Amino acid sequence: MQTELTIENLYDLTHTVAAPLLSKYTYPWEALSEIRAFLLQLGPTLSKEVYEQRGADIWIAKSAKIYPNNYIAGPCIIGPETEVRPGAFIRGCALVGAGCVVGNSTELKNVILFDNVQVPHYNYVGDSILGYKSHMGAGSITSNVKSDKKLVVVHADEDLPTGLKKFGAMLGDHVEVGCNSVLNPGTVVGRGSNIYPTSSVRGFVPANSIYKAKGNIIKKV
Repeated sequence: MQTELTIENLYDLTHTVAAPLLSKYTYPWEALSEIRAFLLQLGPTLSKEVYEQRGADIWIAKSAKIYPNNYIAGPCIIGPETEVRPGAFIRGCALVGAGCVVGNSTELKNVILFDNVQVPHYNYVGDSILGYKSHMGAGSITSNVKSDKKLVVVHADEDLPTGLKKFGAMLGDHVEVGCNSVLNPGTVVGRGSNIYPTSSVRGFVPANSIYKAKGNIIKKV
């Protein structure tokens, strides 16, 4: 088992309502295929004092700020104090935590965003899980399908086959992704790490590291 890539080492589950789903698995990508079913099960149980249903299988916290001119499809849960800004495109199967920012022209599909995640400008996040207080700079995206359409393998000390055709990125808590970066299929970034702007990232980036380029990853001092 690659312990650095486990849910236990990437995430603090107290910062997401998806904890019951994620706690069933060892690696976070194992939960991707279950997001839809989990949302459909969780939505009707949410507090009616905190959430209201706004359309088929869409539950939005009353304190969330939903700007006009966006699109939200179910199943979807959007947490308290979150902002969904104009031009956002939420395609469904999205769990957006509390205090998040989903920005202009940002697209989400089959994702879990922990609390206080920011995807504020021109981001695509698909088939991915973003940990507590992680942030994607303007124009950074998760690429979730390989160009050869083969199943995704996570490259670390040992290669980990996932059995998945669609797999974007797993960002640990407090990860910072620089502007206009591409996180290629099967990317896993450990807690507290930084990705330089305009990077093309593939495989595993250890916790508390700075990714400057392929083969140039340094530990934070």
